[in-house]
Amino acid sequence: MKTIATIILVLFIGVSAQAKERVQEVKVETVEMTIVEQIEVKQEITFDAANDVARLYRRSNSQVKKALSFSTKRNRAKMA
Repeated sequence: MKTIATIILVLFIGVSAQAKERVQEVKVETVEMTIVEQIEVKQEITFDAANDVARLYRRSNSQVKKALSFSTKRNRAKMA
């Protein structure tokens, strides 16, 4: 009896959910825009007389690799 009542309840909820009125779709007006092809480029290059020092490392990312390869006590293998 309980299963029959459950099946009827589920069918009733399903039918009532499908019986709801649907809202009509509202059409949206589209707006057309033109493409502007006018581009102005101003190039101003200034050179400073300062002599800046740039360092060149032989191995790139050596500090990052060293920091990422750290190990903890839990990483080590345990003796059985």
